[in-house]
Amino acid sequence: INAEYGDYDGFLKDMNVPMMRRQEIKLLPSEHHITQDGDKMSVKVLATGQNEKHQEYTVGGSFTEIKVTGDTEEVTTEWDCGKIKETHKLPSFTYTLVRELRDNDTMVVHLKSPKDTQCKHIYKRM
Repeated sequence: INAEYGDYDGFLKDMNVPMMRRQEIKLLPSEHHITQDGDKMSVKVLATGQNEKHQEYTVGGSFTEIKVTGDTEEVTTEWDCGKIKETHKLPSFTYTLVRELRDNDTMVVHLKSPKDTQCKHIYKRM
């Protein structure tokens, strides 16, 4: 993450992430390897001391993911005005994540919690 805007801690709190885990998330460096080829997406997250997270999907489809809390969620994806919108459904709530390619070197990820807390992460090509 090259930049973070909005209330990320509030977003995580809305997502029922415990305080200690939120602190860890803020302190641990991570790398995000994002590849997009048309409708095909690949996102690999590497964080110090954590298991690698890797998701591959085709925009317009759905997949199942296990969150850091251990909860399983169903994720549906779609194109929305040239951006990739992911709707994440857990048993107790739903949240959205929108991936916006600003230019060939910049991706902005917009997050919106079930309580409408919003934040965004900006990723730059390395």
